[in-house]
This record gives sequence, C-alpha cells and structure tokens, in this order.
Amino acid sequence: MDLSDELTKSLDIDTVFTITAAGHEIPVTETVIVSWVVMAILIIAAFIFTRNLRRIPRGAQSIVESGIEFLNNFSKSQFGKYAGIFGPYIGTLFLFLLLANILPAITPVFAMGKEPLFEIKPPTRDINLCAALALVSVLLMIFSGLIVRRPSGWLKNLFNPIPIMLPFNLMEYIIKPLTLCLRLFGNILGGFIIMTLISIMLANLIKFSILIPIPFSLYFDFFDGFVQALVFTFLTSLYISEAVETE
Repeated sequence: MDLSDELTKSLDIDTVFTITAAGHEIPVTETVIVSWVVMAILIIAAFIFTRNLRRIPRGAQSIVESGIEFLNNFSKSQFGKYAGIFGPYIGTLFLFLLLANILPAITPVFAMGKEPLFEIKPPTRDINLCAALALVSVLLMIFSGLIVRRPSGWLKNLFNPIPIMLPFNLMEYIIKPLTLCLRLFGNILGGFIIMTLISIMLANLIKFSILIPIPFSLYFDFFDGFVQALVFTFLTSLYISEAVETE
C-alpha cells in the first residue's frame, strides 16, 4: 500500500457496529465511540475529583478549584447574572473539545512494531461532530435570546441598527455555526493529516511507529488541540453573551 492509499484509509470514518431500530440500521462510527470514551473519562474524573473535598484545598483539589474559579469569573464577565446558567455548558464544552482533540496523542504509547495495537483518531476530524456542536451552540444562542429578550425583543433586535439589516442579521444564524464548524473541522483535520503523514513515513523508514517526533505531536496534538478548543468555546460564549445582552 503506497502513501496515498494509507493516508486515504486513515481518513475514512469507519463504522464499528450497527444498531437496528424499527427496521432501520443505525451505524455507530468510531467518532461516536471515541466521543463516548471522552464523556466517560470526564464523568469519571468529575466523580474522582469531587470526592472527599476539604475546606482547605490542596493538591488536585486546588487545581480543580482554581479552574472553576477562572470559569466563574469568565462567565460573570460574559453573561452577567446568567453566568450560573451558561457557565457549566461553556466549561463542559471546553473540556470535551480539549480531551477529544488531544486524545490521539496517546496512540503512540500503544504502538508495537510497525502497526499500533489500536489507533485513536480525534472525533473532531469528523465534520458531523463539528456540525452537531456548532448547531447546539447556535440553538442555545437563539433560545436564550428568545427567553431573555422575549420574542418581541428578539424580533426587534433583528432590525438593529436599521431595518435594512434584517437579511444580514438573519444570515448570522447560518454564518456563525458554519464558521464554528469549519474552523474546528479544518484545523483538526489538517493537523491529523500532517501527523498521519509523519507516522506513515517513519513507519516505512524506521519500521517502528512509536517514534513519532515529540515536537510535532506537542504542537499538532496538544497545542493546536488546546487552541481550537479555546477558540470554539470563546466564540460560543461570545455569541451567547450577545444574545442575552439587553442593554
């Protein structure tokens, strides 16, 4: 198998198994499986870090509480009195995206010989997941605007600053989720392709796929994954704060 064939194969979204419901087969892809793994890790971590809490935090509890304090301050600055409603969603979204983006970096640890025992691919390289997250964010933006401003205020805002802006304001509800989706998808897919090419070349040359260059992995898996999670989360919070702003 040449380089192009190996790269094409690595880009495929494989179906792990199918579920039959009401006579229809529902494919469960590797994207869904890895997303379940990410959610399970977050749930287990939340359970572990919230056990045996102390009045005076120390160790891991100090780190967790510092992160929560930062999230609370950020939410208050973005959402004001609605921080308690949207803060948990923003924090969960960031953690999910961060873990989903950097999880593939674990794969080389499980590599033996030329082929890894199993390969973890970032679920955010699947445009379906990126589109789903962007859709959830824009729906939250719309419904929060309707609740806070009331339907009359929300409709009135569509004509701001002048009535002729109505079509452009409506287009935002298409452009915003589209840019959220494509930015996350394009950057993660691009980094995944580069790391895949490096892995394939090393596997063919050195015959030992565990020797993925650490600097490349640190950038494309960790740094770029962190940046993309941060950008997606920040833009989502910005869109929601604009929707609930009444002044």
